Amino acid sequence: MSEIVSAIARFGLAAVWIVSGWLKIIDPMETRQSVVAYEIFDAQTSYLIAEILPPLEIALGVLLILGVFLRWTGIISALIFLGFIGGIASAWARGLSIDCGCFGGGGYDESVTGWTYLWEILRDLVFIAMAAWTAYRPFRRFAIYP
Repeated sequence: MSEIVSAIARFGLAAVWIVSGWLKIIDPMETRQSVVAYEIFDAQTSYLIAEILPPLEIALGVLLILGVFLRWTGIISALIFLGFIGGIASAWARGLSIDCGCFGGGGYDESVTGWTYLWEILRDLVFIAMAAWTAYRPFRRFAIYP
């Protein structure tokens, strides 16, 4: 049973990273707008984050698919999701109405409510659980260098 959970966690998380990274990389201006909308960093730092994040997400997904450094990839993934939760919670606490930009898009969005933020945080907690499971019990089958 734990083998199945490990496989779902590893390959599911890989899919999340690759899809989210790809949706950000195909529209770099929207990705920049998304990071700036959080109003956490100055514009220059926000632009740097927007440039680094999409290829990093895709790289994490590829590492998970290939089965390279699975424990470290799980740990790094969990830490990134914790950062995302911090950003979402910060936007919520400060009364900002922004789309998280988690899967492309992003920026100011008046239709966002507290329920939207709660859903995004809960979703990221599930992703943290997947990352933690991958770090704890990595699915080593089909792994190049677990």
